[in-house]
This record gives sequence, C-alpha cells and structure tokens, in this order.
Amino acid sequence: MKIDYHTHNVRCGHAVGTIEEYVQSAIAKGMVQIGLSDHMPLLHVDPAAYYPEMAMPMDELPRYVEECLRLKDKYQNEISVRVGLEGDFIEGYEDAIAKIVQAYPWDYVIGSVHFLGTWDVTDFRQVHNWEGRSVFQVYEQYYDAVRKAAATGLYDYIGHIDAIKRFGYRPEEDVTELEDSALQAVSKHGLAIELNAAGIHTAAKEMYPSLRMLERAHTLGIPVTYGSDAHHPDRVGQKSEEAERLLRAAGFNEIATFQGRKRDRIPL
Repeated sequence: MKIDYHTHNVRCGHAVGTIEEYVQSAIAKGMVQIGLSDHMPLLHVDPAAYYPEMAMPMDELPRYVEECLRLKDKYQNEISVRVGLEGDFIEGYEDAIAKIVQAYPWDYVIGSVHFLGTWDVTDFRQVHNWEGRSVFQVYEQYYDAVRKAAATGLYDYIGHIDAIKRFGYRPEEDVTELEDSALQAVSKHGLAIELNAAGIHTAAKEMYPSLRMLERAHTLGIPVTYGSDAHHPDRVGQKSEEAERLLRAAGFNEIATFQGRKRDRIPL
C-alpha cells in the first residue's frame, strides 16, 4: 500500500506535527501519494463555547491550503501530494459546507459524519451522551446522516463509514440493513469509501468499515481508498499491510486515488 489519503496535523488542535512532517514521513516510508485532509472548521457550534481543540479555526483554512499547495510543489519530485479536506456533514449546513468546498482547489473532499446535532459521536469527551439512549436509534440516526451526506454531491468519498462503533456501543438488533442502506446510497451517488485504519486502536477493535461491509461494497462496485487517519506523523500508513490483506479478502485488487476532484484507480 503506497498511498494514504487521511491525515491530520497540529492545526486541528488534537493532532501532533506539522503538515511537512507528515509529508516527510510518507516519503521515508516509500509512499507514492500522500493526502492531506485536516478537519473542516466548525460551522454549527460556537468554537469558543464548545469542546476545545476540535478543528482548525476558520481563519486558518486559507493558510492550511496555502501550506499544502506549497508542500505539493516543494516535494513534487519525491511524492505526489494531494490536497484534501475532511468535510463534516452537518444536516442543515449544506450551503455553508458548499462554500468551503467550492472556494479552494481541492484534490478531494472526505464526507465524514462526526456530528449528530451538536454531539460529536467520535469524541471521547462526549461518550456520556450515549447514556439513556437507545443504541439502535443512535445507529439509525447516524446512518441516516451518512445517506444524506452521500446525496449532497459535496464529497468524493465517505470517511470511516461505520465510525459509530468507535466506543464499542453496538445494538442488540441487527444493523445489516442500516449499513447496507448507507452503502447503497454511496453507490447510487457514485462515491467511494475508505478503509480507515484508525478503528483498530479503538474499542471497536477493527478498521472502519468491517470486512462484511467491505465485501458488500465490493459487490456493489464501490471503489475503496485507504486512510491511516494519522494524528501523528509516525502513524502515516499505519496498519497498511493489514489493510491490504482486508481489501484483498473482500475481493479488491485496486484502490481509489483522487486528483482535481477526479477519481482514478491503481493496482494494490
């Protein structure tokens, strides 16, 4: 696996290392493409009153893009740098998201569901929000958001599509239909998904998505890319060999890449 399309950096507040350190780490590991995809600024909550260190401030966004483009040029003879963004899907804020997506020369935009309303279901500081809730109903709400994200036309692929399992909350009810409905929406709207290695370090104890979802994605003809979701330069390309084995087990022999908002595929 010689690509990694999901990385963060110090700008988001909860990652370590400069963007350049992530690029240098990818070069040192022999990668041919590195995607830079820091978190989109918060739009629907007041950053000053919300949980700290969630995403880059809005005034950092143009500086983030400028730095990415500078590094793309600086390292062009050593690695292909792809400039991206992890763009939260927030229902009701589609127009504001679209303005960010349309304002910059992205190579790709990841559509990730972190928020159900003002609850970031991927933030360890907000796990208490599960208390008193039906786990199945939270899953229903989450996958409804994934389907809506896929339908917006704002994104190139869906990130960590089953990240709702991050903290180990799994309903007693069968969620196969919910998962498949999300994949069907991805297929219908011509998107890809990612195999995100970070899940293996969480209570979920497996990558995002599961092997079953990967197999279903392959059946539906959905392209898959790979992302480490690195929040430290050392984790660029983490678990990539295991990720490749999973992809091959699910039937994939190609992996999706992105440039100028256009998707391509290269052999595994």
